[in-house]
Amino acid sequence: MLRPTINACTASAAPRAGRRDRAARENGVGEVVNQRHVTTPSVPASHAMPPFLAADVGGTHARIGLVAATDDRRHPVRVLHYQRYQCAAWPSLTDVLRDFVAQLPDAVPAQAQAPAACAVACAGYVLGDAIVNENLPWAVSIGDIRQTLGIDRLAVINDFEAVAYATQFIVPADTRSIIETARPPAEGPVLVAGPGTGLGSALLMPGEPRAHVLATEAGQISLAPGTPRERQVLQLMASERDYVSYEDALSGPGLLNLYRALCALNHASPTLAAPADVTAAALAHSDANALEALDMFCGLLGSFVGDLVMLYGARGGVYLAGGILPQIHAFLKSSTFAARYFNKGVMRAYLEQVPVRLIEHGQLGVMGAAGWFLEKREET
Repeated sequence: MLRPTINACTASAAPRAGRRDRAARENGVGEVVNQRHVTTPSVPASHAMPPFLAADVGGTHARIGLVAATDDRRHPVRVLHYQRYQCAAWPSLTDVLRDFVAQLPDAVPAQAQAPAACAVACAGYVLGDAIVNENLPWAVSIGDIRQTLGIDRLAVINDFEAVAYATQFIVPADTRSIIETARPPAEGPVLVAGPGTGLGSALLMPGEPRAHVLATEAGQISLAPGTPRERQVLQLMASERDYVSYEDALSGPGLLNLYRALCALNHASPTLAAPADVTAAALAHSDANALEALDMFCGLLGSFVGDLVMLYGARGGVYLAGGILPQIHAFLKSSTFAARYFNKGVMRAYLEQVPVRLIEHGQLGVMGAAGWFLEKREET
């Protein structure tokens, strides 16, 4: 797990009377990214904006931070306050942000008590006033956030684009190995991908004077089975929908799809109703269909990631993120992930030079959104 190296604090998040219970507002202990290697904004902190909000909004959790720029080359972005929320427990993102601001402790500087800018990392896309994402439990209105919180400037970045941007902030020691290589990775694009409520993917492309991030919708690529059993599953899934994407298999809901399809193929009645239940049963070896589903999940993920490395020329390495993989790290390493990752014919030797590492999501999205926001502000 990534450890804090600077004064990045997490709120105790005691709920107010009459408000939501503690589960709705979770403390983020352990969700602090190592910030020693953040790229330095060229605008000195003395000339930078006051502290501002940065939000990483996924289908399950919304991670909110109050952040500030510094002129310290080693620590150019500082988290003043951080909180993680369960999205389903709140009626809107506006309510989450309003609660976060209301909870700001007295230790936060007075000028930061009413932040006037906000960077939002979120899956989906902006359409008019709305952030469109079918995995969120509610619609997001940009205008409502601006008006309710008095936000003068609000910018939106894709969630995996923010995580990819934040990979500049970490070092190998802050990650866990999935596939090692004999030599350090070459200079080149870095792929970030991972399953959660959906399947995200983005590319960090090195450049001068700074790196750039390419957001993708690779999760919507057509699912390509690699074994006879996977072809059976795909055929069954295709009978229920017009189009089957990788996200339909490689996500929380996707894992459940695999499990139910395998139950049908094995003439068994599904007994597990949630992705977490499938994962737990597979890890405990208490349900054969769950175990097969998780193993198929890992194999498909290896094939998917290998394809993306070749497609984008991601010689700089792969970071796997998302909410599912940290829970199954040992299982993933012993699964067919690596075999499927390398199984690319004449390109095997190429892929053997590209390492794959696992990162904890934690505050990466918040830090990435904040760094990107400061960079864009400098450009304008």
